[in-house]
Amino acid sequence: MAHHRRRHHYYQRFRLMIPVISAFAAALLFLFALLSFLAPSPVETDRMHRRRQQTSINVQVDEGIGNHHHHVFRVPSDGGKLGHDVWSSRHSEHFYGCSNSSSKFQNAQVITQSNRYLLIATSGGLNQQRTGITDAVVAARILNATLVVPKLDQRSFWKDSSNFSEIFDIDWFISYLSKDVKIIKQLPSKGKKALSAYNMRVPRKCNERCYISRILPVLLKKHAVQLSKFDYRLANRLDTEYQKLRCRVNYHALRFTNPIRAMGEKLVHRMRMRSNHYIALHLRFEPDMLAFSGCDYGGGEKEQKELSAIRRRWKTLHKSNPDRQRRQGRCPLTPEEVGLMLRALGYGSDVHIYVASGEVYGGERTLAPLKALFPNFHSKETITTKEELEPFSSFSSRMAALDFIVCDESDVFVTNNNGNMAKILAGRRRYFGHKPTIRPNAKKLYRLFLNRSNSTWEVFASSVRNFQRGFMGEPKEVRPGRGGFHENPSTCICEDSAAKADKNSGARKYGKDNSTKKNVANDEPVVDNESELPDIDDDDDQNDLVEKGAYNETTSDYEALNFEDPDLEEFISD
Repeated sequence: MAHHRRRHHYYQRFRLMIPVISAFAAALLFLFALLSFLAPSPVETDRMHRRRQQTSINVQVDEGIGNHHHHVFRVPSDGGKLGHDVWSSRHSEHFYGCSNSSSKFQNAQVITQSNRYLLIATSGGLNQQRTGITDAVVAARILNATLVVPKLDQRSFWKDSSNFSEIFDIDWFISYLSKDVKIIKQLPSKGKKALSAYNMRVPRKCNERCYISRILPVLLKKHAVQLSKFDYRLANRLDTEYQKLRCRVNYHALRFTNPIRAMGEKLVHRMRMRSNHYIALHLRFEPDMLAFSGCDYGGGEKEQKELSAIRRRWKTLHKSNPDRQRRQGRCPLTPEEVGLMLRALGYGSDVHIYVASGEVYGGERTLAPLKALFPNFHSKETITTKEELEPFSSFSSRMAALDFIVCDESDVFVTNNNGNMAKILAGRRRYFGHKPTIRPNAKKLYRLFLNRSNSTWEVFASSVRNFQRGFMGEPKEVRPGRGGFHENPSTCICEDSAAKADKNSGARKYGKDNSTKKNVANDEPVVDNESELPDIDDDDDQNDLVEKGAYNETTSDYEALNFEDPDLEEFISD
């Protein structure tokens, strides 16, 4: 009986709920009908989709150079709102180059000893030779010797027959430094016979004491000494007066010849005609560079075969571990990765890019993703005529000098490796006002690019900006004395609040001096058999270790390597 009463009770409750359920179902049906009425038609949906595509760029990733993923990565066409000016460095207005000597630095006429002549033979490409010339002036000053205008390397990997006076303004060089070092164009004669120079090699990173103890005794005996393969032959750390002399040479005395400067300024003007601001990108994505790196760029078996064949030309290179190289940040970014980094840093698709590069591995197919992100894509070949470039095109150093000028004058300079051009321009741009100089933090960016298929654009871009802190060329990014002096000339950079009195009054970098030039070739000195000294222990690199993450280290990826193949060293380092 109780069982029947319970069943009757549940039945009564169910009958009461039927109207509620019916009302709820009717409400749902009405809601669906309303949504159907308000939803756009398939045609309108397609239009909206196309409109969205116009305001963003799809980088379609397929099998090819540098493409490790198979997905569409949506990238906005603008750089976003970052709250700061992407064309200038923060607080740069408070810093300036200061390389004047102190009153204690005696005039060259007072300290130069007669019968002491220093000659040097530079090594490598244009920028490696530039470091050698700069250091040669300082070495002559240390030895109280007269410097003979340096000989340029005409037999290197770069195969350029130019002499000093065909690249640099020789008369400006001699006159600008006349108070610091006596410089002559060729060795004087000894009676009717030309004075002969004793040839030897100085140890790498030799300091003042090293030059006095090892080179001076030979100079006193022979009177004329030529130091061969003069690259990195002067210590990174020197007395303040010598460091400032380095800056006077590098940033003021070494001025390109009038034809090179005129063509360089024409290129800069043509970039400025296209846009108020431009980025210069030193891409370094040549086949030899990639083969040396031993990295995997996603080109599959074809890429491995091609790069392995190039790599085998250098017997001194060991088998590489591509994953480890990439993890350690030793792989250049692909053109696509460079483009994605720049967009994340706030540069939109309307930005004009000047690319300084040799032959790009994979050609147009490799460049296509970068050009999709930045359609305003230029090089010296695209903004000049063949006839205009003809006086320069057969000479690698003169062509490199044109790229140097356009990169130096750019609003933002981006380097994809840490060779000599990148380092010299980084130091130069710090000295002349800390213009933004971006070096990819490849070690951190590697994992970000690897996992970007699992990320949204907002998260990706935020991570790029975070990882690039300390790699943007801003003041005080690098602790004074860290890295190479040519990259971080901290001795020659003053802060206005603390050192207004020392403000440099030297000539501007390219100067407007119209002094007459003479095209004088260096006579070949008579040399004895080369005497070579062993390299001294290099304490600088050991002392440069810093707390992890405290400061951005700037040591070149290649400096620690012991090159046994001169061609390989010259190609990779410049």
